[in-house]
Amino acid sequence: MSILPREQPEPTQLHQARRMAESFGLDPRRYDEARPGYPDDLVARIVAGSPGPDVLDVGCGTGIAARQFQAAGCSVLGVDPDPRMAGHARARGLQTEVATFETWEPAGRVFDAVIAAQSWHWIDPVAGCAKAARVLRPNGRLAIFGHVFEPPEEIAEPFAAAYRKVAPESPFASQPAGRSLETYQAGYAKIADAISETRHFNDPEQWRFDWERSYTREEWLELLPTTGGVTWLRPDQLAEILGAVGRAIDGLGGRFTMPYTTLATAATRADAR
Repeated sequence: MSILPREQPEPTQLHQARRMAESFGLDPRRYDEARPGYPDDLVARIVAGSPGPDVLDVGCGTGIAARQFQAAGCSVLGVDPDPRMAGHARARGLQTEVATFETWEPAGRVFDAVIAAQSWHWIDPVAGCAKAARVLRPNGRLAIFGHVFEPPEEIAEPFAAAYRKVAPESPFASQPAGRSLETYQAGYAKIADAISETRHFNDPEQWRFDWERSYTREEWLELLPTTGGVTWLRPDQLAEILGAVGRAIDGLGGRFTMPYTTLATAATRADAR
């Protein structure tokens, strides 16, 4: 349930973990319907801090974030390497192009904002920053953001135990049931450092948005199969995990409240090129 899939290499290596990156498109409909959107205040802040309405959504997936920017009056182009995810986004009204961001050809197009919603860790950080700077207008904004969400211990522990049982060979099985917010904040600080080191951008800003959402048993069991570490499991493995988690939620009365924190690193393109 983390923004960085815990069975993957260190954050600087995630862009090389293609098996995980390509597993999210197995069921784009479920992904699109189950995954939460982003705080309206975050979208408004990015839009207000950009010189215009043209947005490039990097790793757009099914278009969850892109549709929020469209609703805020932006013109959005999505880029995603998975044709299944891009196709679903296109069917829901988002103009999309299929490519990795590193190999995508902008063909002279420029944008007022480049956003990456829970996708930047799949992109080579050096090449990604250089490409973002290349396609941004003067004072254009790069905004990288994602959710931190860990379910209550009464749910996290049964999930971890079931995962260790069905997939003991996975590095994920050796990870703790939960990770602190500070771990993710440190990850976003590293993203900011990487952006600064490129010299393409002004000093990055760190943003934080706290919110919560209530989930029924059925709603959480729809979302869980879309998360990193679970997408690639066999049906029988997934069924055992969902059974254990479902029983845990039943023990809480059939629903629970999830605390969310959405973290963001944002920076404007530097004048010096």
